[in-house]
Amino acid sequence: MSVGLEVDGRVATLMLDRPDDLNAIDIDLARELERRVGDIAASDAQVVVLAAAGRGFCAGGDVRAMAASGDPSGYLDQLVDAAHRAIFALRALPQPTIARVQGPVAGGGIGLMLACDIAIASEEAHVTPAYGAIGLTPDCGGTALISDAIGDRRARAFFLLGDRVDAEMAADWGLVTRTVAHDELDAAVDEAVQRIFSQGAHASRETKRLLGLNGTYAERLAAEHRAIVSSARTEHAKTRIDAFADR
Repeated sequence: MSVGLEVDGRVATLMLDRPDDLNAIDIDLARELERRVGDIAASDAQVVVLAAAGRGFCAGGDVRAMAASGDPSGYLDQLVDAAHRAIFALRALPQPTIARVQGPVAGGGIGLMLACDIAIASEEAHVTPAYGAIGLTPDCGGTALISDAIGDRRARAFFLLGDRVDAEMAADWGLVTRTVAHDELDAAVDEAVQRIFSQGAHASRETKRLLGLNGTYAERLAAEHRAIVSSARTEHAKTRIDAFADR
């Protein structure tokens, strides 16, 4: 099993579990990730944490498996199809998602990280495009999401030049939400989980949905109108509003 899943109360933790290969994505991992994400979608979890075993978060596609296949193009056709289905499902989860980035991220791992709503990285992490080094183009949604995260000019230089970005610069650019000392990573992720809980399940899900909407300004204003009225009907909001008014 290359992807573990633990649902502990309101928190679902996905664990990439190929530590000896820096959690490189092969076809089995991609398919297992899609299945596990489906399990979360059907659960009562309110927050999802994407974590990884060992010292690396995700090294991208499994290059050794590509070479061993004897047909890298054919292998990549299957791999990218499976990986894209998994990442699309992850991105589409209604629950807020947090990437726990404890170490190196490369290639398709970047798209996996960007698919999460929040990414908290250890100071030992670094991010490398890696595609150009083996003559390939980006995948896993990297080019679709990175400009929104770091801006178009930086995105172009990042992928076209292929330079490694350390954790501090990744946070400065917006590749990750924040960087913390390595031994503070778990505490920082836990804090983020609790802050999401404090908003209430309905409000956090609806906020995520609103942020992902397309449409005209008028259409998005209308969506906000409906959402805030709906959220005000929840017991969580009623309790919080009363408590605020009584301060």
